[in-house]
Amino acid sequence: MSKFIKLDPQQVKDFVRAASKCDFDVDISYNHLTVDAKSLLGVFGMNFRFPLKVSYRGYNQEFENYLAEHASA
Repeated sequence: MSKFIKLDPQQVKDFVRAASKCDFDVDISYNHLTVDAKSLLGVFGMNFRFPLKVSYRGYNQEFENYLAEHASA
């Protein structure tokens, strides 16, 4: 499953916290760069000016709620 979200640098800590609660792999990517969404330093390396693609295989209601709040149109 994949969704696009919009983050700013101040939201990275909350995003990583939400991803870390998942018992499945979560990746975040932009263009050709893909990093582990549970890595604070990795996520900080992303370009926040554009929507980011979050890819995962699994279900966590809290994580789904977080993604819905930050969904990119």
